[in-house]
Amino acid sequence: MDDKDQRLPRSITASIRDALADTPVVCLLGPRQSGKTTLVQMIAPARAYISLDDNNYFHVAHNDPSGFIESLPSEVTIDEVQRVPALLPAIKQSVDNDRKPGRFILTGSANLLLLPKVSESLAGRMEVIQLYPLSESEKDSMPGAFLSMFLKGSLKPEIPGKQKREGRNLPERLIEGGYPEPLTRSPQRARQWHRQYLKSIIERDVQDVARVKDGDELARLMELLAYRSASLLNASGIGNALGIHRTTVDHYLSILERLFLIRRLPAWHKNSARRLIKTPKIHLIDSGIAATLADLQAADWMDKRENMGHLLESFVVQQVIAQAGWTDPNLRFFHYRDKDKVEVDLVITKGRKTWGIEVKASQTVNRKDLKGLVRLAEQCGKDFQGGLVLYAGRDILSFGDPLLLAVPLNKVWSL
Repeated sequence: MDDKDQRLPRSITASIRDALADTPVVCLLGPRQSGKTTLVQMIAPARAYISLDDNNYFHVAHNDPSGFIESLPSEVTIDEVQRVPALLPAIKQSVDNDRKPGRFILTGSANLLLLPKVSESLAGRMEVIQLYPLSESEKDSMPGAFLSMFLKGSLKPEIPGKQKREGRNLPERLIEGGYPEPLTRSPQRARQWHRQYLKSIIERDVQDVARVKDGDELARLMELLAYRSASLLNASGIGNALGIHRTTVDHYLSILERLFLIRRLPAWHKNSARRLIKTPKIHLIDSGIAATLADLQAADWMDKRENMGHLLESFVVQQVIAQAGWTDPNLRFFHYRDKDKVEVDLVITKGRKTWGIEVKASQTVNRKDLKGLVRLAEQCGKDFQGGLVLYAGRDILSFGDPLLLAVPLNKVWSL
């Protein structure tokens, strides 16, 4: 990719514009280098802009939050607001005095909603929107309509004619990840960028959300999680492997989650389903970083099938959750596993309505691959809306049940 690809239109743009039209504070949260600043400056180029990465602004805001906010123009963007959480009560006071929509655009590279007491500061006055690294549909300049079509039941069996070969195959997409900057580099240089990125986050941004005495421990944890992405979270086992206490592991996991490096995907269950496993799964959010830390390359697709399969699952989970941002932000996401080890990789809910997605790296699929979806459907009853097996083939296949389909993985970004 060349430099222009760093400015690809982001599918979440319309949601941000809608929020600015009726909400005083719009907060765009996501990992560093995911494109937040570029996006807000594109949406509101004439607006005053302040970055708290600038030490001068940081010290003024830190020493006198209320005075700092009072000195700002009526419409302003404040970048990296997590660096001075004390600004949020001052913003609340300013908004209470003037409820005009669109007054503040905030960006943050740490999840403010997971920081103690912060989420209460602007309740009812702020809309939070997540911006993740580029999705595959955004990289291909496609609408990203897969999730919407799935939820509406619009996907139908089809055997397409001859298809043109994609510019990047599936293993290449997994290894690339979604951060804009490394997409402009060779695979070797991209891996170096990923490592420097993590080093910078641990040395600088971690201190904005928590106190950590040993950054090397955090780095070793992140590397271990890359090997265990898409696995059930076993904090005690992780602690034993790294030689650190279980409570320290929990603390570190919370930090990595706040910085949008990992995701804990909770287990789906109904109160009556006593045989269900309730342990969350752990996923690295960006497959490129996960591949770098686990030393996986596109050429490993066949030889390291299990590792690449886990990477693929985390990749798909991220693609679908990213699409939810512009499809329906009220969706919730889980995984399913019971004591018979029957699983569904991704469970999507809205109210009582439930959908399931299973991910397979193979080019063929059979009824055995539907086992988890069938079990989920039994648990849900009439609330089950549909299930997909995403696989590396090219045809949308039906197995006789209109609610269950096998769908090519490339449909996730090509629809």
